[in-house]
Amino acid sequence: MSGDGGVPWRMPFDPAAQLSYSPRSLVASEPSAFKHVETNSLDMVTSPEMQKAGKGQQLEVELIATHSKKLQDDLQELGLKIKHHEENLKYLTTLKTNLDESVQDMQVALGKYDKASFFQTKKEDPSLVKSEEETIENILKHENSGAAIVYRMKIQAEALSSDHSLTKDVIGIVATLGKLEDNNLSRLLAEYLGLETMLAVVCKTYEGVKALEVYNREGQIDKNLGLHGFAASIGKPLDDRFLVICLEDIRPYAGEFIADDPLRRLALLKPRLPNGETPSGFLGFAVNMITIESHNLYCTSKNGDGLRETLFYHLFSNLQVYRSREDMFNALPCIRNGAISLDGGMIRCSGVFSLGGHEKAIDLKFPTDSEMFNPPEGYLEAEKGVKETKWKRERTSEDMKREQDLLTRARFNYEKKKQELLRFLAKGPSTVPSQYPMGRGSMPG
Repeated sequence: MSGDGGVPWRMPFDPAAQLSYSPRSLVASEPSAFKHVETNSLDMVTSPEMQKAGKGQQLEVELIATHSKKLQDDLQELGLKIKHHEENLKYLTTLKTNLDESVQDMQVALGKYDKASFFQTKKEDPSLVKSEEETIENILKHENSGAAIVYRMKIQAEALSSDHSLTKDVIGIVATLGKLEDNNLSRLLAEYLGLETMLAVVCKTYEGVKALEVYNREGQIDKNLGLHGFAASIGKPLDDRFLVICLEDIRPYAGEFIADDPLRRLALLKPRLPNGETPSGFLGFAVNMITIESHNLYCTSKNGDGLRETLFYHLFSNLQVYRSREDMFNALPCIRNGAISLDGGMIRCSGVFSLGGHEKAIDLKFPTDSEMFNPPEGYLEAEKGVKETKWKRERTSEDMKREQDLLTRARFNYEKKKQELLRFLAKGPSTVPSQYPMGRGSMPG
């Protein structure tokens, strides 16, 4: 099986996999030292003088031999583990080198495209062009929110050309990660999610979540570290709760995608009335109406999933969109996960209705997409290849670090066990552990 760019891809060795070997097989790590130890131990426990001893001495000899063999077996097992991790590390190093080369080749190919020509303005309304800027401004208005602090930190990190460990795993704020063609629909979906969710910080992994907030030994928030520490340093104390969504812990959409769709929309089954027909006025599913930047369509999460099948499916699920309240209410028999209508109707879930107007609508909504993305044939597939190859490279780097840690630990344990065996052979009978009783008692099995 080959990955993108002709890179051979197979699952790396499982570090936790059980080893399959003969207990007496030769250790590859330190053959000369081990052979020396094994030869000396056998000479000691099988010498003619000791064989001629009485029954008590004979039992002692057998106990020494048993413990010596156990130490040797342990040493051999550790040696095989060392060899196992060395082979894994060698394979992963070669794989990462190949992936590095593939990423470079793919990026050179992508660089030949003129991205500026991919976008065509769909509407002439100048307010739509400023929509994204307004979304950022409205986030920053909530100056003591986690979203505003994270955004300020990202701006500062970029301005200082430095890597902040606090934000390296942060993808963005919910309100900035999707766009909609229709300003009214954007407002309605923002109202459906609510201000707290629109301001939620989105992280790739749980490690990224933990980096944002640090606790002291008493379990209290340490205001000098994490996001709280940065907030205090810029005079914007972070006192209120804020949501953080971890993509690693979200169960992604498990179904199919619409075939040959560059936006990777989900192949969700249309609602059906008892008579088998699709309800009148049904416009589609909210999760598929969100426009997502191309670089977030593939391998955004640690597990290789994009934002549509993780974040937005988690937020909207099968939320249905209808033309009017009347259409939505007529479709009640087939609404299970909520619905909204373009004239302001809203059903949170089956049996839960949001009534009234929206005069006090939240001040934050998704940006309105004023441009149509129209890339040439083959571009999206090439960009997907780069994204997936980078994701594989990132996973391979993590596997290499894990294998190196396991190898270091195995080598340490090997050396420790080797010294234990050498000390035992040097000191003789007095070093037999207490679990091997001298004289009476049964032999260790």
